[in-house]
Amino acid sequence: MGYQNHPSGSNSFHGEYKSFHSKLSKGAVASMINSEIGAVLAVMRRNVRWGVRYIADDDQLEHSLIHSLKELRKQIFSWQSNWESVDPKLYIQPFLDVILSDETGAPITGVALSSVYKILTLDIFTLETVNVGEAMHIIVDAVKSCRFEVTDPASEEVVLMKILQVLLACIKSKASNGLSNQDICTIVNTCLRVVHQSSSKSELLQRIARHTMHELVRCIFSQLPYISPLPNESELHVGDKVGTVDWDQNSGENKVENGNLGSVSDTLGTDKDSPISEIVIPETQIKNEETKTEVSDEKRTEGSDDLNVAANGENSMMAPFGIPCMVEIFHFLCTLLNVGENGEVNSRSNPIAFDEDVPLFALGLINSAIELGGPSFREHPKLLTLIQDELFGNLMQFGVSMSPLILSTVCSIVLNLYLSLRTELKVQLESFLSCVLLRIAQSKHGSSYQQQEVAMEALVDLCRQRTFMAEVFANFDCDITCSNVFEDVSNLLSKSAFPVNGPLSAMHILALDGLISMVQGMAERVGEELSASDVPALEEGYEDFWTVRCENYGDPNLWVPFVRKAKHIKKKLMLGAEHFNRDPKKGLQHLQGMHLLPEELDPKSVACFFRYTCGLDKNLIGDYLGNHDQFCVQVLHEFAKTFDFQNMNLDAALRLFVGTFRLPGESQKISRVLEAFSERYHEQSPQILADKDAALLLSYSIILLNTDHHNAQVKKKMTEEAFIRNNRNINGGADLPREYLSELYHSICDSEIQMIPDQGTGFQMMTASQWMSVIYKSKETSPYILCDTASYLDRDMFYIVFGPTIAATSVVFEQAEQEDVFQRCVDGLLAIAKLSAYYHLNSVLDDLVVSLCKFTPFFAQLSVDEAVLALGEDARARMATEAVFVIANKYGDYISSGWKNILECVLSLQKLQILPAHIASDAVDDVELSTSNLEQEIPSAKSLPVVSQVQSSATPRKSSSFIGRFSQLLSFDMEETKPLLPEEELAAYKEARGIVKDCHIDSIFLDSKFLQAESLQKLVNSLIKAAEKDEASAVFCLELLIAVTLNNRDRILLIWQTVYEHISGIVQSTSTPCALVEKAVFGVLKICQRLLPYKENLTDELLKSLQLVLKLDARVADAYCEPITQEVARLVKANASHVRSHIGWRTIISLLSITARHPEASDAGFEALRFIMSEGAHLLPSNYILCLDAARQFAESRVGEIDRSILAIDLMSNSVFCLARWSQEAKNSVGEDAAMVKLNQDIGEMWLRLVNNLKRVCLDQRDQVRNHAILMLHRGIAGADGLMLPQPLWFQCFDSAVFPLLDELLDFSIENSRKTFKKTVEETLVLATKLMSKAFLQSLQDISQQPSFCRLWLGVLNRMETYMSTKFRGKRSEKIHELIPELLKNTLLVMKTTGVLLPGDDIGSDSFWQLTWLHVKKISPSLQSEVFPQEELDQFQRRNAKPEDTPNEA
Repeated sequence: MGYQNHPSGSNSFHGEYKSFHSKLSKGAVASMINSEIGAVLAVMRRNVRWGVRYIADDDQLEHSLIHSLKELRKQIFSWQSNWESVDPKLYIQPFLDVILSDETGAPITGVALSSVYKILTLDIFTLETVNVGEAMHIIVDAVKSCRFEVTDPASEEVVLMKILQVLLACIKSKASNGLSNQDICTIVNTCLRVVHQSSSKSELLQRIARHTMHELVRCIFSQLPYISPLPNESELHVGDKVGTVDWDQNSGENKVENGNLGSVSDTLGTDKDSPISEIVIPETQIKNEETKTEVSDEKRTEGSDDLNVAANGENSMMAPFGIPCMVEIFHFLCTLLNVGENGEVNSRSNPIAFDEDVPLFALGLINSAIELGGPSFREHPKLLTLIQDELFGNLMQFGVSMSPLILSTVCSIVLNLYLSLRTELKVQLESFLSCVLLRIAQSKHGSSYQQQEVAMEALVDLCRQRTFMAEVFANFDCDITCSNVFEDVSNLLSKSAFPVNGPLSAMHILALDGLISMVQGMAERVGEELSASDVPALEEGYEDFWTVRCENYGDPNLWVPFVRKAKHIKKKLMLGAEHFNRDPKKGLQHLQGMHLLPEELDPKSVACFFRYTCGLDKNLIGDYLGNHDQFCVQVLHEFAKTFDFQNMNLDAALRLFVGTFRLPGESQKISRVLEAFSERYHEQSPQILADKDAALLLSYSIILLNTDHHNAQVKKKMTEEAFIRNNRNINGGADLPREYLSELYHSICDSEIQMIPDQGTGFQMMTASQWMSVIYKSKETSPYILCDTASYLDRDMFYIVFGPTIAATSVVFEQAEQEDVFQRCVDGLLAIAKLSAYYHLNSVLDDLVVSLCKFTPFFAQLSVDEAVLALGEDARARMATEAVFVIANKYGDYISSGWKNILECVLSLQKLQILPAHIASDAVDDVELSTSNLEQEIPSAKSLPVVSQVQSSATPRKSSSFIGRFSQLLSFDMEETKPLLPEEELAAYKEARGIVKDCHIDSIFLDSKFLQAESLQKLVNSLIKAAEKDEASAVFCLELLIAVTLNNRDRILLIWQTVYEHISGIVQSTSTPCALVEKAVFGVLKICQRLLPYKENLTDELLKSLQLVLKLDARVADAYCEPITQEVARLVKANASHVRSHIGWRTIISLLSITARHPEASDAGFEALRFIMSEGAHLLPSNYILCLDAARQFAESRVGEIDRSILAIDLMSNSVFCLARWSQEAKNSVGEDAAMVKLNQDIGEMWLRLVNNLKRVCLDQRDQVRNHAILMLHRGIAGADGLMLPQPLWFQCFDSAVFPLLDELLDFSIENSRKTFKKTVEETLVLATKLMSKAFLQSLQDISQQPSFCRLWLGVLNRMETYMSTKFRGKRSEKIHELIPELLKNTLLVMKTTGVLLPGDDIGSDSFWQLTWLHVKKISPSLQSEVFPQEELDQFQRRNAKPEDTPNEA
């Protein structure tokens, strides 16, 4: 464990060389090594020292280096059978001897290094090769101890580069797993030395050396995911295996002239406690004792052994490389960042005096390690601890440096840490955001513009992470112990996006991008949050808020309600803190009322309130805790118990304790506070201090030392010896360990205890003391909540950011010039619109619409052409217009007052004549007009319409068969044309039309059927309000209103009353024909046509609206009578079957009736009436009388031809068959006598109305009409046989119709005869007389027994008598004289036959018999004998006399 866990035979290091070569054959390997030997020998022979010829003398034998190479050459070809079984040392060692020799020059050493590099990269030996580990070790050790004689600087640099190549090849070779932890540390250390030496060399070497170091770190830490944790890894000791190099930038001048890597680190690992240089790198002494310096192998071996023993033991470092070497390397990289004397980088220091080279180098290496190690760091406690404490502490300090480059690198590291390890770095991330990024970005602490920009970029990069802001809100803003980071970031971004008193800058755009990224992230997540039912209601009542915990921080169903509750508590705590800061006593009472403290105060609850509430005045906390009151003392001790001082040094515990409040100034209060602290500290850390008194005394001494050392007014500082002397015999009478006191002394001197803590206002700079508090807080904070892509808390977040975001985006949108900035602003505003609609924030959506409308070209004082050009050429205006209509189309459900602004834009486009022609059409219209409107959308090249000024129409127009066509005629009449336009303007109009078309404005009204009820009503009200602007707007708005009404037929009741009242107001207030009233009238007709088939329950209400037509001014009605009638006729033909009520029919028939005398409209009106009455197709009891009256009006009208009047009479007379049918149906269906009587009575009244209407037409001046009417009246009366009429109706028929008809006809005839007596008049009288006779005979059976029968009979006789005696132009009518006696005789015979007229009968006051013959004799004296011969009379008398005589005889 703790070592690499790759699959067998694999090695990720080797990836770079996989394609470098193909596998060599065995013979080729031997040949390659032979060539390398030859190369080294060739270079050596060029040197005088090595070029001496061989002589037999013993003094001139070959040098051992040459000899070993030649011996190797003899053997290599004998090994080619199996190279894996050959010990690599045999063919590596001769090359390594050359590298280690101090007699060789740089060229020879360089060639030898190249040979080793070639052997490594060609993988001649692998993990399967024998003794591979030892071979790798000797290579590393030889390269580390490389010696050579420097001949020229260039050669030296070449050797150093080759050293770097070999070291990197060791790491990347297939045999790299044979390296031990010690070898890895050696490689890194050697590379660091080269990096250090290169500072005085060429730029190329410097870059190569640093690049190699980066490659080494990448290779090493890329193995971290494959390494299993060690069982005792947390106990792993961090030594100084890496990095004991002098990084003093001035030391470059003192480098050795001859090449010796060892000279740079003679004391490697031995000077652990050396002082810190100003560049914060551990410093060692460089030794230049002679021209040719070297470090012996013995000394190096001793140094290495010391390291191994001092750290984790020889075994862990000599084991195959894994966690131990990574810990060493990462620890060293962190130590490179150890800063300054006080552990702080002063942001106000002179940037020139601060060298950023070393920190940048270290930060780059750390970033590489984190990028490759990633989440695997959390699996290894020691590495994770280094990140949490040492690394992050240094990042906090370097984050406030004056170098933008350092800050940028720090931010990159933090971003990588957030992405990989945020669950382990909750408090650290909060501190970095608050104390570094927010502090720098707000530009209140002396930060340069470059620093602010870098900090802002880092914040925006974080905001672009999909879950960052949600996690910030859940983990910090909803945690009572953390600051409101989300609110701080939102406020900073919104303020930074506002260009105040200056032009728009990149910073403003950057801040805006952060805001927009936030809202876009929310918009992408909408729809996946918990429903309201899943969120429990927050109960009001006291509970220990500091103890509230979530059962499972990984389950959204649990943590979402928990953090919402925590946020609720936090808001109350912040409010309570404000009250406490004003008056502590009243503040606590107020907190009790808010259920944040119990009704009866207890010390623990108050102490926890002080301990865990942000925003409290720390001066007041200190005064309260130091108070002598018994309750306050109890609170103090409970307050101390909230701290965990286990395994903590006294100074660290004291820093943590006094960092939560301000230590009071009074000595007694200080004493009480320190007593409580000492008691708690000794209770938890009794290892060194004998008792609490010792802790108390030492605490006093530490505070005195802190004041003495860090007070500028104290000139003579306390020495270490004085401090130790002052603390003698305080540990139960004994002395404390000198090392312990010395450590305390240096800790206080190096880092001041902040006795005046910050009050939490603004973003404070992180100090060492505060960092200790951060580390302590990180150990007890709640777990980090990971948010997925669901929008659990987006509603709460959106409520915070929408206002500032809209304001900032609007300002930037107004001032920006670049189109990409416009697009970004629009994207942000559309995201806000989506969220506002999703969370039903109508007011936010309305404000958004208002804000966008300001940027459209319709609210500026522009001419028509200027507005069109602006729409086509101004990107801001175009995008704003498109955005407005996108919002209207997508989120119209949640628009309220914003409809007003949207409609103003639509009206402006209408005036510009660039709206689609079908904008005000409903779905059916779209189908009908799609073809024609397609052509109209293309502007003509000859002329282009301008704003249409709608004027009153003085004369009626020709009729049209369709409402749409008729409306188009009106617009054509009132269009004005414009002279030819230039090509540029034509192009502008065309482009503007294309833009408007893409806005799909018609969909707003077409899809209004999908709007929620409230929004639909707002739209309708806005349309009505917009119509008040001018007449042109009123006409267009009315068209839109009608289209909306038709498209919402399924819920017409929501808006019908409003629409009706608006149209009614138009109709009743208009006295002259105009486009507006035309649209109103035909709009009502269109609504009725479309809706009647679907809304039978609204039939009466809809038809009632047609009464508006009847209320039209006479001039208006006359102008539009014909088209109105045509539309009514169309309505009737399409919907007659849907109209059932009397009210509905009354409206329809009334509209038809008024056309009877209109020369143009009467034909259409009569056709509609004929459709209703023909064959009784649509005659109903509810419309029967109405239709009769209308038909009578058409019959009496002389506008049409006589034939139409005759047809109207026929319609009336034929309607009697409907009465008969209804009567029969009623007889079959109604069982009760009362109901039958009522129905018969109703039918009788309708029949009587029929008779009376026909009677009126019988008086027509036109002979043909009059005579036909009398005949049809006879038919109508004759049709009563099947009606079962009540008997009184016959008397009414004669009294109201038959008798008056004969009387009036006689008067008419007499009057007419004075001029000329036509035969048609005589014929009329004949027909009327026959009518009376037949009607009497028809009703005789029903009425003969009625009391009024005698009166009726006498009325008939009187009319006959009158007709007989009347003379026309002094002459009697022969036809009448012939007809009446005949009719009378026939009548008498019928009466005789039926027994109605018999001798001696008494009917009425006088004898019916006598009265009858009295009148008959005046007409025709001979009729009595003809009807009743004398024999029959005598016989009748005898028959009647016998019954009378019988009683007398008895």
